[in-house]
Amino acid sequence: MSNKQVLFVSHGGGPMPLLGDPGHQQLVDRLKEISGEIKRPDAILVISAHWEESVATVTTGANPELIYDYYGFPPESYQIKYPAPGQPQLAQQVVNALKGAGVPVQASSRRGFDHGMFVPLKLMYPQADIPVVQLSLVKGLNPDLHLKIGKALQAIDFDNLLVFGSGFSFHNMRAFFAPNTADIRARNLAFEEWLLETCSSETLSASQRSERFSQWEQAPYARFCHPREEHLMPLHVCYGVAEKVTDKHWNAEVLNKQSGLFYWAV
Repeated sequence: MSNKQVLFVSHGGGPMPLLGDPGHQQLVDRLKEISGEIKRPDAILVISAHWEESVATVTTGANPELIYDYYGFPPESYQIKYPAPGQPQLAQQVVNALKGAGVPVQASSRRGFDHGMFVPLKLMYPQADIPVVQLSLVKGLNPDLHLKIGKALQAIDFDNLLVFGSGFSFHNMRAFFAPNTADIRARNLAFEEWLLETCSSETLSASQRSERFSQWEQAPYARFCHPREEHLMPLHVCYGVAEKVTDKHWNAEVLNKQSGLFYWAV
């Protein structure tokens, strides 16, 4: 089976990383740094926090358009271009892998790429010359299902593939724009530490690690950091693919909150 790279990134707020926002500078620097550290992929499979369907859905179009799925930003944020091609052969492999694992799946030839795809990838691979396929989350955001989806993706035999989870390890919108009190900071850091331990501690067994992902709501301040967990589920998919201790971890402060980025070579 071909080797894969698996990367979960915290992608920041809407298009702000591309607009020169100072609160996103660390994240911008980190994404550019990571693209120089990991092997340049031949194709990318993106699992974005910004796409949920009733069943797992895969983009099969050869040239998907961009979806500007954010509101209230300056006009230039709706002119962003990232003309990465699709990869129908990879898309079919994703469909087959999910079907083979008993995960309901459908294909969409018309769905475009949302900002969970084009914002981080424009920073990492600005030439937009690497083919991309997107895979949706599944409504209900069941953690065990998203772990299962990731495990099913292990069956993909596509050379030099990057599985790219685009979410956010902290995603409490109200807290982003509230005063950054010591209490909020402590809650943010407690969950980040739990997440890092879950992904990287050698003392946890594989089953213990999976159990922590499954029962993530029991983590310290889990529901404060994720009032709704769509930005965490791409990490569950990534771990399902990797099923091992993370190989690299980075931090980035985004809008005064600590966020994590995780990498596995599998």
